[in-house]
Amino acid sequence: MSFVSFVDSAARRFNAELSSLLDKHVVVRTSDGQSFEGILLGYETSRYNVVLKDARTPSGEVYPRLIVYGHFIAEIRLTEPPLDMEELARRLEEVFPKMVKYMPEARVITVMDRIRVTERGVEGTGPLADRVRSVFEKFVEEWKAKQKS
Repeated sequence: MSFVSFVDSAARRFNAELSSLLDKHVVVRTSDGQSFEGILLGYETSRYNVVLKDARTPSGEVYPRLIVYGHFIAEIRLTEPPLDMEELARRLEEVFPKMVKYMPEARVITVMDRIRVTERGVEGTGPLADRVRSVFEKFVEEWKAKQKS
């Protein structure tokens, strides 16, 4: 493996991890010590600027949208555990034996090379996608119940 492909792989993993935070509740701490809690709506990959929805400051101020520039960000913390995609892939494998592929670096599951599953949901149409969606929704419901207890 060359150094360039290692760097490319690391950058892809970093971007995949950042993408997995989309639509999740996060805390962004800035280099001057301020912090903002909100839903990560988007980010810009060249400078890692981020957009938060319903951003809240420690003093209680709320902003419907807040853009934090990447050079100003010290850290981004996820405040909820991520969905266990590996366990979801095992659950899908029980229903669709030998038809499920899990790509952990991208946090993506494919079923029969046609249906794509991410933390955001199931992409696809038809009876097969509906069955995958049913397994996904049940899994997410159980996972959320476990997180609350």
